[in-house]
Order: sequence, then C-alpha cells, then structure tokens
Amino acid sequence: MQFMQATDPVGIITWFAMLFIFMYIYPRMMLSQLISKIDQSARKIEGMSEKANGLVLKKTGTHATKHAIHEFTELFVVEPSSIDPFGLVKKIDQTIKNMEQRFSQFAQSIAKNKEEVQEINYGLRAAVSLRQMAKIVRHYVEISKKFKNLQIAMILQMQLPIIEKIAESELKGTEAFVNGWPIGDSIGPLVAATYMKKPKNIAEEVVVDETVINGRVCFVLKATGPAPHLGRIDEAILKIMKSKKISRVVTIDAGAKLEGEKTGSVAEGVGFAMGGVGQREMIENVLLPKGIPIDSIVIKVGIDEAILPMKKSIFESVDKVKTYVDRAVDRASKGQKVIIIGVGNSCGVKDDYKAHGEVKEIVEELHKQYKKEEKEAKKGGWI
Repeated sequence: MQFMQATDPVGIITWFAMLFIFMYIYPRMMLSQLISKIDQSARKIEGMSEKANGLVLKKTGTHATKHAIHEFTELFVVEPSSIDPFGLVKKIDQTIKNMEQRFSQFAQSIAKNKEEVQEINYGLRAAVSLRQMAKIVRHYVEISKKFKNLQIAMILQMQLPIIEKIAESELKGTEAFVNGWPIGDSIGPLVAATYMKKPKNIAEEVVVDETVINGRVCFVLKATGPAPHLGRIDEAILKIMKSKKISRVVTIDAGAKLEGEKTGSVAEGVGFAMGGVGQREMIENVLLPKGIPIDSIVIKVGIDEAILPMKKSIFESVDKVKTYVDRAVDRASKGQKVIIIGVGNSCGVKDDYKAHGEVKEIVEELHKQYKKEEKEAKKGGWI
C-alpha cells in the first residue's frame, strides 16, 4: 500500500519516469502521428495535381506530352516591386498580360484545334494553382520532418481541411474548363447574356449589346463566350465613354459568401464588384473621379464554388438578379445611359439570351450527377 507514496523510492522513480514520458516521448509520438497524417494529405493533393494534368493532357489528344504539361505547371509569376508605388497598377497589369500570353502560347502549341485553345488555357491555370498548392503543402511537411517541429505540423494540420477543399475545387474546376462547363463565377456573364440579342466585339475578348430597360439606354458587357474568357472590361468601358455620356454603372459578379449564408443568395451594394488586381483599379480611376455612381449586385458563392461547375442554386438566382438590375437601372433618370457589366469567367456561356436555356440543361445534368455521388457517399454509413 506504500508503493506509490511520495516518500517511497520506487514511487518517486515511477513518477519521474512518467514525467519523462510525458515531457519527451509523448511529444515525439504526437509529432510522428501528425507527420504521418499531413504526409497523407500532401500525397492526396499531389495526386489531385497529377489528375488535373491528366485532364489537360486528355483534352489535347496525343499532340502534347505529360512531361511538357508537368513542366509548364511549374510556371511562377514574380510580383512587381512596390517600393515605389507610383505606376504599380500598370506594372501589375503588364505582368498579368505577360502571364496570360505565356498561357496562350503554350495552349496553342498543344491544342488539337483553335476552338479548344481557351479551354486548355484555363484548364492549365487551374492545374498550375493546384500544383503550387501541392508544392507548398509538401514544403511544410518536409520542414516538419527535417526539424521535428511540432508547432509547424499542428498549424498545417489545422489548415489542411480548408486546403484540401480548395484543392478539390481546383481539380473539378480543371474538369469544368476542359469540358466547357459553366462554373460558379460564370453567373455574372450569364445574367448579362440574357439581355443580349445581337452582340458585337468592342474590346479584347469582350462583347457589347445595346438594349433599353425601363426607358434607359443600357450597354451590356460580358466576356466573350462560350470559351473561357475574362476579357478587358476596362478597355470596353473606355471605348463606350469616349462616345457616350454614361450616368451610371451596374456590375454583376459572383462574390465570396460567409459560412452560414445561402449559396445563390443575392445582395446589392455600391462600388465596382470585380475580383483580381489591375483592371478594377484602372476602371475606378476612370469612373470615380467623374462622380459616376457604381452599383454592385453580388451572387453569393463559396470560395470553392466559384471555380466548381455551376450549382443549381447559383443558376436559379438569375431571375432575382435581374430584378435587382432593373432596380439599379431605375436609379438613373429616363433617357440616361447606363453600363451593365456581367463580371466573371464566360466559360460555358454564349453571347446571347439563348445561353440561359443551354446552361440550364448542363446545370441540371450536373446536379443529377452530384446527387448520385452524394447518395453513393452516404452508403458507407456514418463511420
């Protein structure tokens, strides 16, 4: 009965042994388990990267090689120096143009025909993003191994559920691009297309059509479709404003929703709703000094849903968005001119009102596949 008492020599030795185990051995065991888990995740994301490359390769037929695509996904972009901020936006814009040129040149070199160049181009962009994610995760896994750093391993493990979710969306986004399916970010161009009947080119990869909404003349812009494009919206706006007096601008775009918000819900605000860096800043430099009001209409999508094939709940927001557009247009006086911009990737969205019906068919077919996949995933039970 006296074995584990503090005054017993054997008890003291036992407590010291347990203390040693908890202080030195347990952290090492914990680190070993963590490294094993994050290493599995790293291999999973690396596997996704290889699958994305395979999707692009399959799209090209036999013209390209797996090695050439793998090499290209190592492409990186160096951000311009911001020590001297003067002209920084123009430098960023030029860097982005150079990047886009590299993607276009490589896509043209491996594509079977001209019609597939843009699909391969944007499929490569998603594949490059996925490759970079895989490399970064692998980097921190190896750092944790090399220095036996428990803290880095724990931080990485906490972030991995989000990283894996984004990686899965990039993989499915690659599939959407190479197949020409509309994605979540295509909702802005889709709404714009419903107002178009006879669009014409106005700027690089941008089309425009003129229509009348509630007595106001509206110039509707979107990136050229159905191939993936983002277009030079800034150039299109400048061309219109050179010959027309614009009193208001309305932007329609997919926006990142907060957790708890419903996918496909619609909200309105003020300011130029556009992602990325470069174009938006140049557009604001033109519109804001002139005092032109800017309305923004946002369709809520998750950070992963923007690049995933368009979900049914996102597609079903079109009619509601159009009521918001009408309301925004009504803020201009009758007879005044308004620019309406469907911001986003035009993948899978043609340049006229017929696009709505075509996208609906694709979305419904994909929705059936999602439901089937969900049903099969649940067969395994709650474990």
